[in-house]
Amino acid sequence: MKITVIGGTGLIGSQLVHTLRAAGHEVVAASLSSGVDLLTGTGLDGALAGADTVVNVTNSPTFDEASPDFFRTTTGNLLAAGERAGVRHQVVLSIVGVDRVPQLDYYRAKTLQEDLLKQGATPYSIVRATQFFEFMDAVLSWVADDRTVRLPSTPLRPMAAADVVAALADVATGAPLNATVDVAGPEVFALDELGRLTLATRKDPRTVVTDERAGLFAAVEGEVLTGGPDVRPAPTSYRDWLATTR
Repeated sequence: MKITVIGGTGLIGSQLVHTLRAAGHEVVAASLSSGVDLLTGTGLDGALAGADTVVNVTNSPTFDEASPDFFRTTTGNLLAAGERAGVRHQVVLSIVGVDRVPQLDYYRAKTLQEDLLKQGATPYSIVRATQFFEFMDAVLSWVADDRTVRLPSTPLRPMAAADVVAALADVATGAPLNATVDVAGPEVFALDELGRLTLATRKDPRTVVTDERAGLFAAVEGEVLTGGPDVRPAPTSYRDWLATTR
């Protein structure tokens, strides 16, 4: 197959390009650095020429109220270019529970992206993943100082980026689902507990303080970010992953 990965140089995109090429597929890694600009449409026709499938793993540059406009514009440009190129399958990476957290600008923006994809003329698949292990350092930095890290007890079911890539590769090389697939890690953690485990494993002396108003995930209610009964569990545990990244 010929597959174009939009955002092919980022954390997920670069690994996905490698995985697909290793499996024998012809892969185009499209990004700003290769001359492809989703916001203007520049370079899209060339990047999609002859592609059977397009996988979009791009991210908005901001998580605020500007993010809906980013996804509205970029999704429209990508769908239009895909139709011109005769693409038969559009795949998007999204977030588990994204449509159940309307109070977050970014989650509303990703829900808009999903809706636009569903309304498009091209068969599609949506892969929703939980939070990546690799983002834990950023989460710890949001409300922290030299002595403490403040985190809510929001339930999460995080997963390794490599497992996200495996799920995307499986979907991208198959027939369009015209549906959504949820993938998640093997374990559920309260975010504050996840923070304590991370700091202890890394011998970081800071203390985690449970604060239900701290950080982005404080806006999340219940277990909406852990996936429903049909979620596909990924194999890599957080403790095993931590052991390889210390």
